[in-house]
Amino acid sequence: MAKFEMDTEFVRKLAEILEETHLGEIELADGERRIRVARPAVTMAAAAPVAMAAPLAAAAVAPTAAGAADIAKHPGAVKSPMVGTAYLAPEPGKPNFVAIGDKVTAGQTLLIIEAMKTFNPIKAPKAGTVTQVLVENAQPVEFGEPLMVVE
Repeated sequence: MAKFEMDTEFVRKLAEILEETHLGEIELADGERRIRVARPAVTMAAAAPVAMAAPLAAAAVAPTAAGAADIAKHPGAVKSPMVGTAYLAPEPGKPNFVAIGDKVTAGQTLLIIEAMKTFNPIKAPKAGTVTQVLVENAQPVEFGEPLMVVE
């Protein structure tokens, strides 16, 4: 078997892709050669950035684990349709799509989720008022995770 030479620059590029896409791992194969780059799982408590929102918004952003299960059952809960990274504003430095207390119409964009370099708008399923924002900007989200509550 031929000696396997490591291209460290290639490994660094793969690590950068992991960081940019928030993926957990990348595995590539070329004939007999195979490379897997993975990053350790990060708990949500460690990944949560410092809240920079108003005190009212901060209280609505941090539900307990038991509270999160209750919120997921709320009829106005807007749940993530995919795994990705949630963004509350259209781009850095711009105002958020919505804030707590905003009135929204059915189909209005509430936030976007980036998945595999594609930005997917998450729209209000009904008209109402945003009563809770359950995620931070640039927070990783899972499928089915409650993002906001519109009542």
